Amino acid sequence: MSKIISIEGKAKGDSNLPFQFNEEFRPDLIRRAFLALVSHKIKPDGVSEEAGKRHSSYFSKRRDRYRTTYGYGQSRTPRKVISRIGSRFTTKGASVPQAIGGRKAHPAKVEKVNYEKINNKERRKATRSAISATAIKNVVESRGHKVENVSNFPIIVEKDIENLKKSKEVLEFLKKIGLEKEIERTKIKKVRAGKGKMRGRKYKKRTGPLFVVSKNCDLIKASKNLPGVNVCKVTDLNVELLAPGAEAGRLTIWSEQALKELEDKKLFK
Repeated sequence: MSKIISIEGKAKGDSNLPFQFNEEFRPDLIRRAFLALVSHKIKPDGVSEEAGKRHSSYFSKRRDRYRTTYGYGQSRTPRKVISRIGSRFTTKGASVPQAIGGRKAHPAKVEKVNYEKINNKERRKATRSAISATAIKNVVESRGHKVENVSNFPIIVEKDIENLKKSKEVLEFLKKIGLEKEIERTKIKKVRAGKGKMRGRKYKKRTGPLFVVSKNCDLIKASKNLPGVNVCKVTDLNVELLAPGAEAGRLTIWSEQALKELEDKKLFK
């Protein structure tokens, strides 16, 4: 049994939690499902089959051959011709891995399978476990969320929350339910240490609340400008949203209608 909050931040009634919230908290299974999900985003990567082989190179130690390296004290390495003076050729190692500009010894191959697999029952159980973690206050606080003024977990709001059309209205609602410090926490943006600064991910941002709704609604657009805030339909929930970085316990705000759909459709069973 949990309390339902109105968009004014006041208690409105009680609601029974669906069976998904009774699942055992399994951080190990959540991490396994998270890594399997994220691995499917890895793009195939490999080198060209012709890389390091786009020039003519030869190897000969026979004295009766043209352009031989016989008698010059050179190693048995395939070579390409750099210049020629009369019958004397200036050569340079080529094609082999130890030569400059040569092929790679063991190059990355596009056909390599990089993604991990997970059983459907394990994946659904991990999702249920991540859902149940949103109702445990000490787990939510362990992720760094500022929820000192929030006593009721999970946070369930009346269905009118889905009709908010402006970012200002969403901010006002978050303040009314005691998440002022959480709003300030998600505004923090830091410069990443290391070479990631040069690779399109200069800043590190905080993960904030997740709104779970029952359908495509105005709240999705209204929350786009709020840092760290995400909105997701209940049918699209997954471990990556509920446990960013494979750490369960994200601060989640459930719409009353979303919980009803979670129970009626028996999602993730």
